[in-house]
Amino acid sequence: MSSILTGIGFLIIGASQFAHNTYLISTLHDRLLEEGASVVTYGACASIPGGWVVPRVTPCGTAVHIQNAPVVEDRAKTASSWSVTDLIRRHHPQVVVIGIADTLAAYGQPTLPVSWIKEQIHVLTSKIASENVGCIWLGTSWGNEGGPFGKNFARVKELSDLLATSVAPCEYVDSLKFSKPGEWPTYDGQHHTTIGYELWGAAATKAIMQTALVKRLER
Repeated sequence: MSSILTGIGFLIIGASQFAHNTYLISTLHDRLLEEGASVVTYGACASIPGGWVVPRVTPCGTAVHIQNAPVVEDRAKTASSWSVTDLIRRHHPQVVVIGIADTLAAYGQPTLPVSWIKEQIHVLTSKIASENVGCIWLGTSWGNEGGPFGKNFARVKELSDLLATSVAPCEYVDSLKFSKPGEWPTYDGQHHTTIGYELWGAAATKAIMQTALVKRLER
């Protein structure tokens, strides 16, 4: 019996949650492959949406995962994000999944930079829409409070609520629905241990399969 995802091409782009081998670049990527999708994933640590329109150096590294090939990481100080337009034209996906959230949260600042976030979102979503490709925006997980990034549950919820109402024409997948605050372990508050990424990848795959975009493509 074939899956709803059989034959659908995915391009996934994301920030640090996709920039290491054991992160979502493996767990979400591999679960989608198992469901019959074609998947390519690009991760650029610390990237913001605009960095996928005009590529920028990301000195904490990048990673690439093409179908069943091994993940290739680049930890050079000159590593750079990519142009989403170039990636769409190279891989011809039907769906672009965007995993950029924590880099927008400004955890160390007293208020969420709402106007800047909306501007960043629009820059990227309008570029994807101009290529006539559907998109899904994957929100951040709860993580744990504290750590070097200052992640906290109140800001996580505030950011998720903003993304939910701002990422159109992309559909929003709310990762906060997958677990309770602090339930999935992390090693720094923001990035999960292996089991956390396994749980997140599996839950995100199920949610993506339920999106209106994927159901339309199935037909």
